[in-house]
Amino acid sequence: MTRRFGDRATFAVEVGEVQPTDLRTVDLWAAGKWLTTDDNTALVPSLCLYMRSTAAQVRRREIPPCPFPGRSPEEIFRRLQADETEFRERYRFMCWSEIVDNVSRYAYLDDDLVIVFAFWRETHPYPEDLGNVFVARIPPDEFAATVEQAADLMIRKASR
Repeated sequence: MTRRFGDRATFAVEVGEVQPTDLRTVDLWAAGKWLTTDDNTALVPSLCLYMRSTAAQVRRREIPPCPFPGRSPEEIFRRLQADETEFRERYRFMCWSEIVDNVSRYAYLDDDLVIVFAFWRETHPYPEDLGNVFVARIPPDEFAATVEQAADLMIRKASR
C-alpha cells in the first residue's frame, strides 16, 4: 500500500511497498509533476540519510536566498542552469540519488521554499514537459515535515 506525505500540487513523497534488500518504491511530486518518472526504486538507508539532511538544512533556513531578486522563477532557473561556476552549486537541491537524476533542480528561499526544476532527458515520458520550467512553492517547515515523515516511515518499515 502506498502512503502519501504532502500534496502533489506543491510537494509530496509517496512511499510504496518494501522490496528485497532495503529497496523501496518512492515517488516524488512537485508542482503537480511526477519527478521520479525514470527510476523510482530507492535504496532506503541512503535515501533517508539524504532526505533527513535536506529537511534539516531547510528547517535551519540554510538554503540561500533568491539569487536574482526581481526575476521570475523561470528566469532564475535558466540563469542557474547556464552558470558553470560554483555559484550554481549552492542552489542545487534534493540530491537524493538516482531517483531524481532525470531532473535539474534548484531551490532558494523567498519567504517560501521555491523549488525550480526541469526535465532534461529526451526520453522523458511526457514530451510536452521538455523545455518547460516548473515551480513549486512551499513553506519551509511544511517541506521539512513532509520529508521527515516519509523518511520516518521508510526507516520504521525497513527495520522490521
